[in-house]
Amino acid sequence: MRGLPRRDEPEPPSHAEVNPWLVLLLAFSCGLVVANIYYAQPLVGPISAALGLASHSAGLIVTLTQVGYGLGLVFVIPLADYVENRRLVLGAVALSALSMLAAAWSASVPVFLACALLTGISSVAVQVLVLYAAHMAHDGIRGRVVGSVMSGLMLGIMLARPVASLIADFASWRAVYLCAALAMLVLVAVLRLTLPQRLPHSAISYRALMASMVDLALHSVVLRRRAFYQAGMFGAFSLFWTVAPLHLAQHFGMPQRGIALFALAGVAGAVAAPIAGRVADRGWIRPASAVAMACAVLALLLAQIERVGSTQQVALLVLVLVAILLDFGVSANLVLGQRVIFSAGAAQRGRFNAIYMATFFAGGAIGSALGGWAYALGGWSQACWVALCFPLLALAYFATEKQNEK
Repeated sequence: MRGLPRRDEPEPPSHAEVNPWLVLLLAFSCGLVVANIYYAQPLVGPISAALGLASHSAGLIVTLTQVGYGLGLVFVIPLADYVENRRLVLGAVALSALSMLAAAWSASVPVFLACALLTGISSVAVQVLVLYAAHMAHDGIRGRVVGSVMSGLMLGIMLARPVASLIADFASWRAVYLCAALAMLVLVAVLRLTLPQRLPHSAISYRALMASMVDLALHSVVLRRRAFYQAGMFGAFSLFWTVAPLHLAQHFGMPQRGIALFALAGVAGAVAAPIAGRVADRGWIRPASAVAMACAVLALLLAQIERVGSTQQVALLVLVLVAILLDFGVSANLVLGQRVIFSAGAAQRGRFNAIYMATFFAGGAIGSALGGWAYALGGWSQACWVALCFPLLALAYFATEKQNEK
């Protein structure tokens, strides 16, 4: 990085082994924390009704959580290169517990929306936990370790919606938030006892740290490429999971519980994370990236033929296959990208990850917005054609990649 003093942290020796229980703890913690972002998605209706939020403003419940997460990616994650990481994680998870608890007891719209924003900001603790995995593994096994931790994160994303729907169905939406708050409090206690300290060796101030992110984004071709690839993949992912519940309810007459069970199909895609990590460690990142993006393209092409199935059962099975293929490709490409960017010096991994995550998160937000618009104008078919554009653009850009790019 040009013009900024930096001291690289020592990497673990190539023979060093990683405690498998610590990897499991990091994966489990990532899943619990990231789920906080997604609990609200299937609960927008009952939350809006309970708080008196107008239907045209109900989307703010999800939007503000996403905005908070985006702010956390930009302004909190770079702190991983600046402050002691264990303290950063514990503070963020504790804030998440407080925000979820306050949301559970909130009786007004402004209070709940403020809690939603704080939940998003504090949930970026998962990215610091992923950085822990990258730091404690040497280069030869870094993909495998990060992939294992990311599998926990992906399971948290996939399971959050059906779990929230089922708990709300048996109890209430407030019970979902109370359970999540309790889980965060227990997690703080566990991490405080087990998570090792990790003190970065950055030689620059926080202000310079933030300014350096522009320099990194402008001058790291690999970072830009990997962020763009995943932005395309996550845009398709977000669009699909925005319109799929609408399609299932309108075309298949599926109730909320059935939609929650359908969402479990995406869990199968989480197995891609550890597989992608091991493939990356073998040096097969380029072909694996092509396969991951091709999976998304194939999935969305299959989504176009879903409606020609002779029966609803056949059509539904095709949709399940689409969800599995798409989630598999997105999960694999995410891990492959992180394996590449984490090969940078340890002193700047936090900023690399912040730029990477913020970029593809923006792609996801664009996908969600276009999904609602496309579905309203042209139904399921048009929404799937729009979704297909995202991985096709990523593949087109990938085709221009050169072996020696840095």
